[in-house]
Amino acid sequence: MCCVIGYWIRASASLLVLTASAPFVPSQAMALPEGAATARAQDPGGAVPARSQDPPPPTCCFTNPGFAGTCEVRPAKDESCGQVLDYLNNPMSKGKSYCGNTSIRGGWKSVACEPKK
Repeated sequence: MCCVIGYWIRASASLLVLTASAPFVPSQAMALPEGAATARAQDPGGAVPARSQDPPPPTCCFTNPGFAGTCEVRPAKDESCGQVLDYLNNPMSKGKSYCGNTSIRGGWKSVACEPKK
């Protein structure tokens, strides 16, 4: 029994050493956006300027029987419409001022936004 455990420990340690010393090859998903490498080379701070053609964030629309009208939300850059809907339907959520800072939690549904006239 002791020999089996000793063999298992040596085999595990060898595997750990082999995988830890394997070279790191970044995947294509980790590649920098086109032009980012040259922008970094020109800017010693490493900041990449935002593209001027970035579209404005989409507007998300939601309805709730307890809310008058349609709630329109323009999510932040790191948010999606689904995350806003999850926030509105979570009874424990607080701290954001969606839909006129409503306290209505639950029953929200995503709807298509009406075009502005």
